[in-house]
Amino acid sequence: MGNLLEGGHMSSLLQLTAFIIVMAGTIGAVMVSSTEKDLKTGMNLAKKAFHKEPSRMKERIHEIVDCARFVRKENILALEPRLSSVQDPFLKGILKNLIDGVPKETIREIFETQIHTEEEELLSGAKVWTDAGGFAPTIGIIGAVLGLIHVMGNLTDTSKLGAGIAVAFVATVYGVSSANLFFLPLGNKLKKQAQHISREKQMILEGGLLVDSDMNPLIIEQKLHSYLQKEA
Repeated sequence: MGNLLEGGHMSSLLQLTAFIIVMAGTIGAVMVSSTEKDLKTGMNLAKKAFHKEPSRMKERIHEIVDCARFVRKENILALEPRLSSVQDPFLKGILKNLIDGVPKETIREIFETQIHTEEEELLSGAKVWTDAGGFAPTIGIIGAVLGLIHVMGNLTDTSKLGAGIAVAFVATVYGVSSANLFFLPLGNKLKKQAQHISREKQMILEGGLLVDSDMNPLIIEQKLHSYLQKEA
């Protein structure tokens, strides 16, 4: 819109050669700097980035508190037949370990490692896009320089000099705009999603370990609701 208000034309920003240089160069740089696993993770995350899934933290809290009430009335071993009704597989794994008599510290270590590993994997996928945001402007400058070299090689035709320089700088526009309007915002969005997933699983871990404790279920619920405040 700014371009149009200044009297520019959209056609002046549509340059196939500049687009190929910037996009192909950025993709190539990202492929060289990332592992195959990170690339696949990044692509899978991007597909889901704009499909906001509702938070299930309240449901998980309700599930944890319900289990805590049951264990307080009965005992932890009596919870085993109810495991099939637990919706969240992460919570189910924690409860199964509690029922099997695994020490709580060991359970915490196991599942904190799992949370940390998953978060690292998701952040590596997000980094693919932030890396693209770092490469794109530089590739755009390369495209501009290549265009200027072409222009300088045809200085004899001064009538086309201005148009040629304008076309050369379109590559810079593509590089800077794609980085700041797409790649970097997408990478940051995916980072926040990864942090949200880790925070949710950390809440489930804390709550799951409190199921077999002397703490009042109402206190457990209040404690877990503090994680909801962080999401606000």
